[in-house]
Amino acid sequence: MGLQFIKPDTNIDFIGFRKIAFIISILVILAGVGSLILKGGPKYGIDFAGGMIVQVKTDNPVEVKELKEALKEVELPGMVVQSFGQEGDNEYLIRTSSSDITSAEVRDQVSSALSANLKNAKYEIQRLEMVGPKVGADLRSKALEAMFYAVLFIAIYISGRFEQRWMAAAIMAGGLIGGQWVLGFTGLDIGWTIIGMLFITVGLCWYLRLNYALGAVVALIHDVMITVGIFSILGKEFDLTIIAALLTIIGYSLNDTIIVFDRIRENIKGQDKANFGSLINKSINQTLSRTILTSGTTLLVVLSLFVLGGGVIHDFALALLIGIGVGTYSSIFVASPILLGFGPATIEEEGDKATA
Repeated sequence: MGLQFIKPDTNIDFIGFRKIAFIISILVILAGVGSLILKGGPKYGIDFAGGMIVQVKTDNPVEVKELKEALKEVELPGMVVQSFGQEGDNEYLIRTSSSDITSAEVRDQVSSALSANLKNAKYEIQRLEMVGPKVGADLRSKALEAMFYAVLFIAIYISGRFEQRWMAAAIMAGGLIGGQWVLGFTGLDIGWTIIGMLFITVGLCWYLRLNYALGAVVALIHDVMITVGIFSILGKEFDLTIIAALLTIIGYSLNDTIIVFDRIRENIKGQDKANFGSLINKSINQTLSRTILTSGTTLLVVLSLFVLGGGVIHDFALALLIGIGVGTYSSIFVASPILLGFGPATIEEEGDKATA
């Protein structure tokens, strides 16, 4: 028998807490959306907004505060200074959102300021990279498309995997392609187009009664919205590493949801008269030990990255910490209650549909 933290006869009423969980989720999402509205949208990093990165190495340790003070006279908009690499590497990243001046001018200004004000250490500029506004916009567009198509293919996969309704999944795929084609004529920004497509995805899942897909997709949107909202509240920047973290969160949350859904399907085949809500509760309790072990060990690894990984991956690890916690929560308190709300009232009905 494998390692188990939860007794086999445990029967926690997770479904009974669904209303409280929904209220908590709505409040957190509204707080994040409010922050995004007040701040005029996400705070994009250099990858998406354009700008420059200057990597500097010193021969002696220098406090980030001291480096900022040395660069005080350099008038670069949105300048951020952070340590880079392991302790003892003495490497630092200087970021600026400016793209109106040349890289040579930035190099000269930074060199002059460090030569004049950094008396206790010698320095070397090891790297200077520039991202133009158009390249940043293209990267932002591609990143959003990657996230959208990940959710889209997941919806189609879940429809076939759990409900064996490939025709309905094909109709949904056709509807999404048609919806994307229509929205393409509106000239909307890629962000608004993707929001529109997500509404179409959820609407099609509901109309076609693809209830497993509906629960999984809503849970994924829930996880991404909470993570993005918390990042906005904390004033963190969005760059390619955060998009990578969000895609990882989508995959992790989906895996957790599939484990619970799989157990629900197995229990449906073995029982005939139990209430569907009780069956979902039983399934969540049966997978609880596995959920705690998987999420706990994953969080330990990500927490190590967050604490010891250094400044460059700090925000990436933070996004994973939030996403893995929220993803575990959503598979229990969001995806499963939605399956209960839109699914059949009795197990017999679901069992018949599954074997049809």
